Amino acid sequence: MGTHERWTRLLEILGDKGRIEVGEAVELLKVSAATVRRDMDELANQQLLVRTRGGAVLSGVAYDLPLRYKTARRADEKLRIAKAAAALIPPGAVVGLNGGTTTSEVARELATRADLAEHSGGTALTVVTNAINIANELAVRPYVKTVVTGGVARPNSYELTGPMATMVLQGIALDYAILGVNAVDPKNGAATHDEGEASANRAMALRADKVIVVADATKIGRRAFAQVCAVHEFSVLVTDKDAPDEVIEQFVAQGTEVHCV
Repeated sequence: MGTHERWTRLLEILGDKGRIEVGEAVELLKVSAATVRRDMDELANQQLLVRTRGGAVLSGVAYDLPLRYKTARRADEKLRIAKAAAALIPPGAVVGLNGGTTTSEVARELATRADLAEHSGGTALTVVTNAINIANELAVRPYVKTVVTGGVARPNSYELTGPMATMVLQGIALDYAILGVNAVDPKNGAATHDEGEASANRAMALRADKVIVVADATKIGRRAFAQVCAVHEFSVLVTDKDAPDEVIEQFVAQGTEVHCV
């Protein structure tokens, strides 16, 4: 297990339990106590946890991990989800993408699609995003017109939020919005931990003809603080095969098109 993966796992455990002892981390990560202590010290230096005598406890930011520490989580599932979601977008479409690990993978899939790269008529796809990392990747693709909202950059997700982002999104029209979320539930809909992100994502959803929610199985049937959109406001859910059947059935019963990949 590499350093990045160990750090991600430590932060995941803290997000679930609130604290962890060195001995417990040694057993879970299958590394030495010295390695665990070094990892905890480094994450404490980055203010992602608080060191205690014999372990570590949750800090204020650990429950909503920075994007750079989420990339290793369920990477294979997110890639399959991204491929399936990108395949739903036809050439020439105007697509909104918010921030997150799964939507970042969707952006990469769109950027490398052969039918778009070989497009000879100028712009093959227009992408509107409030995620600066996605804009950075797409801007070098001459066949993708990349539109970036204004706003204040949120360090955890690289998303631009606030009144400037919302104002830009309210003035455009989208064929599709592909939204990554922290939780999606048959009763409460799609939601995020941060109300600023939710506001920008909601504005994007409202301007789209079709809303596609992308979420791996760990987010299915879960609730988060700020709602992005109700179930009836998105038409497609793309998730992975580990999503609980009983929850998927509830989405289908409400008319949601579900892809489990």
